[in-house]
Amino acid sequence: MSNVWPLFSVVIIDLIGFGIIMPILPFYAVQFGASATTLGMILMSYAGMQFLFAPIWGRVSDRYGRKTVILATLLGSTFAQLLLGLAPTLVFVFIGRLLGGLFAANISVASAYVTDVTTEKDRAKGMGLIGAAFGIGFILGPAIGGILSTYGYHVPILFSAMLTAANLIFATVRLRKPKRHHPVNGIPRTSVLRNRTVLKFCLVYLIFTIAVSQLESVFALFMLDRFAYDAREVAYILVMMAVIMVAIQGGFMRRATHFFSEEQLFLAGVLILSLCFFGIPVMGRVSFLLIPLGVASMGRGISQPSLMSLVSKQSSPHQRGAVMGTFQSFASLGRIIGPVVAGILYDYRQGFPFYLAALLLLGVFVIQAFRSSPQRGKSGGPGDR
Repeated sequence: MSNVWPLFSVVIIDLIGFGIIMPILPFYAVQFGASATTLGMILMSYAGMQFLFAPIWGRVSDRYGRKTVILATLLGSTFAQLLLGLAPTLVFVFIGRLLGGLFAANISVASAYVTDVTTEKDRAKGMGLIGAAFGIGFILGPAIGGILSTYGYHVPILFSAMLTAANLIFATVRLRKPKRHHPVNGIPRTSVLRNRTVLKFCLVYLIFTIAVSQLESVFALFMLDRFAYDAREVAYILVMMAVIMVAIQGGFMRRATHFFSEEQLFLAGVLILSLCFFGIPVMGRVSFLLIPLGVASMGRGISQPSLMSLVSKQSSPHQRGAVMGTFQSFASLGRIIGPVVAGILYDYRQGFPFYLAALLLLGVFVIQAFRSSPQRGKSGGPGDR
């Protein structure tokens, strides 16, 4: 595990940089005259490049080593963020995000690094640290970005570039090359999807991601247009939501799984999310809006890990990496489709992206509940434990 900690530091700093830019980007793009649809295209370009290049970086790391690829992607990310922060026109914003997505497809390589430097016994702990890095990054990043945005929207982006450059130096010095080597891509996606249950869960995750990306894509614009909020104020709300979600995943879920099955928790979380999305557009005051936003964070904190646990159980240990990689690729696909749809709907009417998300999640709840109802007695909750 001692070899994992330097990687943990690298991933945290990387995700803090991403978290810094996340709440700033909509306001930054609006300065260049971007509409909601254009913003959706910018977000789609990042997710699209990440989706396309994740398997490529995996294969490159198999051939040239994990550390080499991690250093290369950090160098590329530094350049992409500098280009974004110094962009003179909206075209350069697009290019900056395209390059950012290309070099951000390195989390799968970081996961492979953990596999290389841990034993079977410690692997879950190592992967848990990567998961914890996401929570920390999405809490600290928006907070830092919000504070720095008071000096101009380009300042947090340039700070993120400096942070990534420092991360590159740290990784060069502290990150070790793994002695062992496990290939990333052993099983093709097509063979994984022959399992009908896995395919069903992947499609559910696709719809789920399209739904939650409606909020992620237009929330900043919604707060700007409806309540005249700036990036700093939006960032603080995002921090609140991230803290709630991390607290639910780290505390409540550990106890809840003793009393309820993952399927029951997933259904409960999806229903909570759906009801909250219906409520978001009708709130006339921010103090009221914080209620569905906070409860939605609880719903996501319950539903997302429950679904991931369900799909992880649909494979043998030697196939689990391929199954989870395929599962995550459907989430990436959802982040390509979702922002574009959200932007188009938002330009038509502000509330439409939230209503679409609510309907999609309600559909997932109804279909999943209907399909699982005959087996409810077998999968059971408290009475079966």
